[in-house]
This record gives sequence, structure tokens and C-alpha cells, in this order.
Amino acid sequence: MAKFAALYARLVTDNLVSRDTVRVPYPITATLLKHVHDSNYVDSVLAGRVDPAVERRIGLPIDAAVALRARVASGGTLLTGRLALRHGLACNTAGGSHHARRAGGAGFCVFNDVAVAIRALQSDGLVGRVLVIDLDVHQGDGTAEIFAGDNSVVTFSAHCGDNFPLRKVASSRDVALPRGLGDDAYLAMLAAELPALFARGPYDLVFYNAGVDVHAADRLGHLALSDRGIAARDRQVIAACRARALPVAAVIGGGYADDIPRLAGRHAILHHVAASLVTTGT
Repeated sequence: MAKFAALYARLVTDNLVSRDTVRVPYPITATLLKHVHDSNYVDSVLAGRVDPAVERRIGLPIDAAVALRARVASGGTLLTGRLALRHGLACNTAGGSHHARRAGGAGFCVFNDVAVAIRALQSDGLVGRVLVIDLDVHQGDGTAEIFAGDNSVVTFSAHCGDNFPLRKVASSRDVALPRGLGDDAYLAMLAAELPALFARGPYDLVFYNAGVDVHAADRLGHLALSDRGIAARDRQVIAACRARALPVAAVIGGGYADDIPRLAGRHAILHHVAASLVTTGT
């Protein structure tokens, strides 16, 4: 949990943002959550009465503070989507809870913020078809389950195949990567996959999950990307979208380390890359 505040502090220290330029979201409403998640599950989270078995799957005690944080993170991802549509590119300082399914959360994910944001934007008539590019080291099983059979959302997940979740759910396109995969092979995979994904368009918006648990030093990842590799990955994805005039809403996804300042620095790579692309007009 400490990484979120540390990321914000890092972005301020790096003079990338200021308190005047950061947009603060409202907590997402129960109504919008119920467009995606089971109504009883949403009510149980908001009331702080989540079934113990569900809490175990999530891995967190769901108290009022955790519930509020999940609502704010989801509100932030929705705001990120709206800002991306307005400006072409926007980044959240949280988000990417892709293991949460319709019936409930799992894997540290309470609500599936990207799915909730997509449904809200669709309901408002702001987007029709959406592409989800999920490059967290873990498969986006919750997002895949929520949008299964829905042609309005194309889901792509490139992840370590030998990792959580044990039982995967088929995305529109999945790429299971071997343990220990490094920068060059990862970037080559991405270069091969992106054109086919874009060919499945048209899209009105791209949600990009930029998880840094692909890093060699991540304690839950099992891949071997470097800081430089993560920066090249983020640049490759965002630049490819912008070259096609596709708005990009980015979320930070997973990242697990005991050294919180260093972890925050890895998450900050996304924001630095995004800012550099805006500055250069790429």
C-alpha cells in the first residue's frame, strides 16, 4: 500500500507533477461498480461485511479504509479514461486491479477498475470499442472473464505463464511468457503482437496496464526486465497508440518489493515516458 503515496511523492520530487496539476478523483459510485460486479458483492464491500472466503481470495481484510481506497482507485481510472479522451494521454497513479471478476475480488484486487471505467464510458456514450493492453506479469483473468464474448472490448494479456493465477481465463489474445525472459525477447514479442491487435480495431480508447512486476528484482514476477526494458516497453506501447491517434489511459498495475522508494521509481517510469512523448510530440 505504501507504494502509492511514494509514487506521488516521487513524481513531485522529479518535477513531473505538482499539487496544482494532479487531478483528484471522486470515489466511484456503487451504481457504476454494479455495472460490472455482482450487486451483493459490491454491497458487502461497502458495508465491510465481505465473506471470509472472499477476503482470503483477495488477500486483504476488507475494512472501510480498504473499501474507500478501492473506490478512489476506480474513480481515478475512470477519470484517467475521461482525460485520455480529452487530451490523448493520461496516467493514473494507481489502478490495474485485473484479478477482480464479476462475482468478487482476488489477488489483492477488490474492484476491477479498468472494467468499471470501460462500462461507465460506454454507458455515457463516450466510447464504443475499447482495447485493453495488459502487460502486468500476471494474467488479467478478471478482465478476461468480465468481457468474455463481448466484441466491444478486446483484451490482450502478455504474462508469465508459470505464475498466478493458476487457472487462467482466455483473453481475446494471451501470450504466456517463460520464466526469466529478458528485455530483448520481451520487446520483440511486443513488436510482433501489437500490429495484429491494432488490426482488430477500430477502437475509441486504449487502457494500458503498465505493471512493473515484470522487473527482474520483483519478488512475485519471475521475468527479468530491467528499468531500461520497462521504459522501452512503455514507450513502444504508448507511441504505437499515439501513431494511430488512439487515446491512451494508463494504470500502474502490479509491483512488489520491500524497497518502496525503488519500487515507486519503477512505477514512475510510465509517467516519465508518457511526459517525454507528449513533450516531443510523439
